[in-house]
Amino acid sequence: MDNIYFVIVLVLLGLAALDLVVGVANDAVNFLNSAVGSKVAPTWVILTVASAGVLLGSLFSSGMMEVARSGVFHPSMFTFPDIMMLFLAVMITDVILLDVFNTFGLPTSTTVSLVFELLGSAVAVALVNIWNTGNHTLLEYINTEKALTIITGILTSVVIAFVFGALIMYISRLIFSFRYKKSFQYFGALWGGIALTAISYFAIFKGLKNTTLLSKDNVQYIQDNIWSVAFYTWMFWTVIMAVLQHLFKVNILKITIHAGTAALALSFASNDLVNFIGVFMAGLGSYDIAKEAVASGLSIDNLYMGKLSEPVVADWKYLFGAGIIMILALWFSKKARQVTKTGVELSRQGDGYERFSSSGASRSIVRNVLSVGKLIHRITPQKVIDFVESRFQPAPNYEKNDASFDMIRASVNLTIAALLISLGTSLKLPLSTTYVTFMVAMGSSLADRAWGRESAVYRITGVLIVISGWFLTALVAFTVSALVAFGLMYGGKWAIVGFIGLVILLFIQFMLIHRKREKNDEKREEITIKDEHDIIANCTEQIKKSVESTRYIYSEMLEGLFKEDRRRLQKLYKVSDEFHGESKRRRTYEVLPTLHRIEQDALDAGQYYVQVIDYFYEISVSLRYMTESSFNYIDNNHEGFSKDQIEDLKLLGDQLLSIYDDFNSMIVKNDFSEVEKIKARRAKVLDLYGELVKKQIKRTKEHETGTRNSILYLNILNETKVIAMKSVNLMRAQMFLQLSDDSISTTEETKAE
Repeated sequence: MDNIYFVIVLVLLGLAALDLVVGVANDAVNFLNSAVGSKVAPTWVILTVASAGVLLGSLFSSGMMEVARSGVFHPSMFTFPDIMMLFLAVMITDVILLDVFNTFGLPTSTTVSLVFELLGSAVAVALVNIWNTGNHTLLEYINTEKALTIITGILTSVVIAFVFGALIMYISRLIFSFRYKKSFQYFGALWGGIALTAISYFAIFKGLKNTTLLSKDNVQYIQDNIWSVAFYTWMFWTVIMAVLQHLFKVNILKITIHAGTAALALSFASNDLVNFIGVFMAGLGSYDIAKEAVASGLSIDNLYMGKLSEPVVADWKYLFGAGIIMILALWFSKKARQVTKTGVELSRQGDGYERFSSSGASRSIVRNVLSVGKLIHRITPQKVIDFVESRFQPAPNYEKNDASFDMIRASVNLTIAALLISLGTSLKLPLSTTYVTFMVAMGSSLADRAWGRESAVYRITGVLIVISGWFLTALVAFTVSALVAFGLMYGGKWAIVGFIGLVILLFIQFMLIHRKREKNDEKREEITIKDEHDIIANCTEQIKKSVESTRYIYSEMLEGLFKEDRRRLQKLYKVSDEFHGESKRRRTYEVLPTLHRIEQDALDAGQYYVQVIDYFYEISVSLRYMTESSFNYIDNNHEGFSKDQIEDLKLLGDQLLSIYDDFNSMIVKNDFSEVEKIKARRAKVLDLYGELVKKQIKRTKEHETGTRNSILYLNILNETKVIAMKSVNLMRAQMFLQLSDDSISTTEETKAE
């Protein structure tokens, strides 16, 4: 037998290991979202609980790989060479596709991707065979029923999960309100009993149903006596919760959340393991079948793989190894945290930075919902309205811990997701774990009024993008896998080498993109601020960086324009655009949360802080406009500036940059005694600005410069004037901000004395 097939098996093994990493990175959101969002425990505790669930689920997995072996196509119709190319195409596509979603922090279904990759590859290989032989039809090769079942599952999962998540969350909030600690003393045990009963049912029917831990007879008995079993289970957990809550003073909500996290992690490992190693196991099984056939003197070219339809239990060593890789990915994958962060941000309580912008669809949905809400409000009795409003009053500050949502919502998310998935499984409805957990979280956040009028359009846009990505997953998985399979069938060994190289190249590229996005996200992370001193210190640090950025962008813009360096200006435009975006984000999302932290006797500091942020935003607008105009001018190959124009702009630029040098020195030394001198220097800049404008008008009248040249030159002069004026205003605001810090310190010392 050709050694190429042994190489393919090794490649499948390597891709399976990589697939485990990217798969966990995407699916981790399913069981981490609620625990992370509610901050039920430190991150290491949450990951430890999830890791235990993952390891248990992988070790006691049934190991049945029917989906990869024969769930989508009929293996008896494919020869050994065909089936190996089919599996290789699936793994190449799966690694690339999941890594794309992970890079952009979007959750998707690994089951859907696998099924449609298998379908796409099988269709491609089948078409090649039909073309070459003229025998059989496509339907003889493909099990189309599976694909239709998955699509039905997508639609069912999205609608059911969202509706039930919203409904149960609304009822739960009416019962407990945001100030739930008092009422939870009375009803907490009953609530915890219901939640843990649902989670237990889920763990049995979704996580352990096909494992060796439970016999089929036990599972069948539970299924046949579900209501009585559920009642006694509820009684058992209620008693346990009551004892823990009242005798041992344990926060039973934390127990519920940890139990739900472990159950979902167990289910993920035991059921979705096939999505990552199933194809490799099928490829390894095919290779073993081929070796036996060759040993018997048969040719692999005519060896049809009907034996793949026979159930085979996976070797526990592979399952254990897969479990370890998944745990390592869970702990160390930054992309896993990114995907989880997307789910948490879309469901968080309150305002803040929104990752997604508004869209026409989201704006239309919000308008229609508001109209319906007004109608309901008019026909609802005032007493009912007052009662509902009282239950949805936000918790006071002393009850908050900077969590994205409280533990009531987290327990609702886990309970409803577990219940829906387990019920769907028992009824043989193909509900996706990813779709259910995500949409339950979105429904509960809507009912919990996390989507206020300040954030609704952005959150809905995010949800629509994620849902669109789910449907896109199926289409892209099918198409790309089919194309890769065609390439492998016709390209042979060289195609294998080429596609493996492509995977490596794309993986590196996606890693670079993710690092860039990660850096941008780190900038957006809210800095921990305790008091006014922290605000001022943070502001001062931001100003230092912004002063350096402003000086760099302006000086480089002039140099690039003088030298007509297109690439330099193009790069600089991107830098200035990022600087403008950061200034805009700071102005939009940081100001109000920061002001909320300022005490009543430190309002002056708040005033100057707002001025500093506002001035830098206006400076960023000018810088962005100048760099964009300069790049477009050079990109369109217009005639460069004359020698006189360059000398004049250098003179103006040097004066502006000298102001920034002195400003930077002031900040470093914390000495603003030279502000008045800088104001005088600004006056010189403004005088020079007037002279240069007159000179340019003269050049224009004497036809020394063209229209576009004059417009750009005058725009640069004008924006330089704006920057000079705003910069000095910025210095004064920073000086007063620093003085207010000294004043606050003096007041605190006086109070202490």
